[in-house]
Order: sequence, then structure tokens, then C-alpha cells
Amino acid sequence: MIRIVLATHNAKKGVEMQRIFDRAGLDAKVVGLDEVAPYPEPAETERTFAGNALIKARAAAQATGEVAIADDSGLEVDLLNNMPGVRSARWAGPGAGDEANLRLLIAQLSDTEYADRAARFVCAMALVTPSGQEHVVRAAMEGKLVLEPRGGNGFGYDPIFVADEADGRTNAELSPAEKDAISHRAKAAAALLPILQSVMLPNRHPGLVPGSRTQSVSTPQPAGLLPELPNPARHDGLGKPEPEGGSL
Repeated sequence: MIRIVLATHNAKKGVEMQRIFDRAGLDAKVVGLDEVAPYPEPAETERTFAGNALIKARAAAQATGEVAIADDSGLEVDLLNNMPGVRSARWAGPGAGDEANLRLLIAQLSDTEYADRAARFVCAMALVTPSGQEHVVRAAMEGKLVLEPRGGNGFGYDPIFVADEADGRTNAELSPAEKDAISHRAKAAAALLPILQSVMLPNRHPGLVPGSRTQSVSTPQPAGLLPELPNPARHDGLGKPEPEGGSL
């Protein structure tokens, strides 16, 4: 069994990722940053989800000497010019929690109509090995926002996000299995799986999951020099270009 460091202190993310890998039959144990020796964690200074995911994964791989995965994810709201975006986790200010972020977003959308509140959760997920291999995938979950939080599952903006595939229920009203089937993070993890399997089994050639984008580099680059991926059409599930300046 391979051990994979997930560069986050969010235990719920770790549980979600382990569940996704278990269902895929991947023989791996996911450990979060609270389960490894502390190291100086870098600031998320990039303007894109992909750039921030790479910053975190590079630092974790270098510090632990193990395969590391990091995601940077957030909510893009059309009416807010794709914000909160990379600032989703700190939308109400540094140190703000889920409740404060949720209240602020609801207040900003209070005079809008449901039909106009199109939004998406976006996830960029990076895998970095101690030898310097780097891979990034990106996926999205499209939906709309309600102004009355509903449900007790999930975290972040889940109580007000209604995915297009969710039959009118918010993410927080979905069971973990239901959310895994449609979530931005689950889609990104699925796209990363064949790459991760190729790292675990070097002779296996990774495939590409339909509806996802992947980028690989063999040696580390400064995050600011990471080439941007082309922008696909909205209908392919990959969302809009990332705003210039999170993680849900």
C-alpha cells in the first residue's frame, strides 16, 4: 500500500479523498498534514487554482519525501465576475470560517433571482512525486445558489449550492455517495487516478478521463511560470477561466 500525503488540514477533505480512492480500488492510504511532521507551509500566492495546488503539493512532497496531492478549489459565481474564486476560503477575510463566508455571500446576492445565480465549484488537483514529476487536472460542478442554507452534510458553501444533477437538493442535503458521484473534487480525483496508478505502477501508461484536462511536467517549475491550460466551452463541465485573485 502506498501512502499519499494530502496537503490539507481539512480532515473532511481527507475522508472524502480516501472514500473516492477506496471505491476506485486504489491500494493507498491518504494522510493529511496533521498526520505528518510539521513543516513550513507556503502561502497560496498564485492567481489560479492550478498554481496554488502546485505550490502546496510541491512543498508537501519535498518536506515528507512522499507522493503528495493537493487541491485548490472554490466557488465561482457568474454575478460576481467568477468570485470568490481562489479567495473562497477567506471570502469574509483572513481567518474567516465557513459560516462567515456563507453569510457574506448570501448578503451579496440578496437582491438577485435564483435563475440568475449560476455558479460552479472548481477543483484543480496537483500530484507531485519526490523525484519531481508533476501533474495537474481540473474539473468543475455546475449549478445555482439558493439563499437559505439547507442540509447538514458537506462543508463550505455546500448548504447553498444546488448542482445541476442534484434534483433541487443542495450539496449539504446529498449523501456522501451522492456527492461523490457529481462533485468537482471527485471528478478531479477520477481524472488523477490513472496518473496516480502509473506512479504506483511505472510500466502502466496513464489514460485520460473524458471531460477532464491534465497537464504534466517532468521537472518542477516556479508556479508563476506554469503555462495556462486552454479554456474549453462551458458545456464540457470544466467551467470558466479562473478569476485573478480557497479551497472548498
